[in-house]
Amino acid sequence: MMPMFSRRRFLTSSAALGGAFALGAGVAARAGAAPDPQILAAQFAEARIAADGVTQRVMTYGLGEAAHAGMPPVLRMRKGERYRARLVNRLDEPTTVHWHGLRIDNAMDGVPEMTQPYVYPGDRFDYTFTPPDAGTFWYHPHCNTLTQMGRGLTGVIVVENPDDPAFNAEVVLNLRDWRLGAGGGFIDPFKPRDAARGGTYGTVRTANWQREPAYDVPAGGIVRVRIAATDVTRIYTLGLEGAAAAVIALDGNPVEAPFPLDRLDVGPGQRVDLALRMPESEGACATLGNFRGSAPWTIARFRAVGASLKRDLRDVAPLAANPVAEADLSTATRIAIDLTATAEHRATPSICGSLGYTFWAINKVPWPGDTADPVAPLEELKLGRSYVLDVANRTPHAHPIHLHGLSFRIIASNKRSFLPPPTDTILLLPDEQAQLALVADNPGDWVIHCHIIEHQKTGMTAYLRVA
Repeated sequence: MMPMFSRRRFLTSSAALGGAFALGAGVAARAGAAPDPQILAAQFAEARIAADGVTQRVMTYGLGEAAHAGMPPVLRMRKGERYRARLVNRLDEPTTVHWHGLRIDNAMDGVPEMTQPYVYPGDRFDYTFTPPDAGTFWYHPHCNTLTQMGRGLTGVIVVENPDDPAFNAEVVLNLRDWRLGAGGGFIDPFKPRDAARGGTYGTVRTANWQREPAYDVPAGGIVRVRIAATDVTRIYTLGLEGAAAAVIALDGNPVEAPFPLDRLDVGPGQRVDLALRMPESEGACATLGNFRGSAPWTIARFRAVGASLKRDLRDVAPLAANPVAEADLSTATRIAIDLTATAEHRATPSICGSLGYTFWAINKVPWPGDTADPVAPLEELKLGRSYVLDVANRTPHAHPIHLHGLSFRIIASNKRSFLPPPTDTILLLPDEQAQLALVADNPGDWVIHCHIIEHQKTGMTAYLRVA
């Protein structure tokens, strides 16, 4: 844990109109309304997560002034409408909020010492932005991330599009592990030998902070299942038993044509939207599982209730595409990005937490930590120009590489035949070489990093400057 810091006050960002939130069905801001900012309070709590005890000093977000002890709320926004939130820090260490996958103003991106000041204990910071894309996204701190995310600070964002097809129900799943020992107490968040390989796995696996939860949904209906992998380490191989489902969106962007879910790899930071066609008979179950490794396990179950609605999965129309610009490959500049292991440097201590090790690097340069000292960008991109990132994974481990503030399209790879829609995160396989095409249409300093947080915090981080 980090020590208590003295209270310091910074100017918050400018306020703006808009806002929406909800658990379940959601409450959206009315057009033309100017509500007060939604209060998003980072706070401590206790929760029953393990089977054998209550976990103390869980970190979560609550809405408003009341104490909150459960999972961070699902934040609901609307595509093209202003959203406004006020982060209030009730922890005993600095924090921020990063809006993962949202292409918003750089000043709202939540990276300390790069886009905003730290939000110290007792202080607050106003975020305001207009989400340009509909889909499933998520939010988390970008400060002392292994501890803060590992202790609970990961929540799902739903950006709604009123033109989406009608579903009979919606279930949002926040997938994450917890490193808990006997009695539900937290144990060390990582092991150095594992951080230097694939990462340190949790001991308790949950969906929505529950072990194998079950949800009642209409029999014979079509359910939209929004899945966000918010774990700090785990890569999932999703599969479904007892029903059929089609993949309708990946990482917030619709697929051109829905395709059947068979086995789908999903790394930390990635999201999947499914159209699940429930069984006809009341009481019948569909089971979502993780089939990665030699011992598959259940993530969540869906129970059919009521008389069958007799929906047909083939009737689900493709979702409307988001307005992501397509790169002009004839004029695109190529940028080489190599992901490697390293033992060249030690990590730099920082106010936002350092693991004290350097195991990884981008283009042979390990990130020195969250520091106010100037750090050169990986590359400077011209606003409005097209680029192709030639990303090569020179390691025997998979790395979910996330780019802030921009979306890219995978146009080629030596390891995959299916090329997904535009995305912000690629699960780069061992020894994979991929070409990522993008338009540099969002000015600012945008972090690019591995979303296995131990890899991020031990060197596999850099940033691109768009100007």
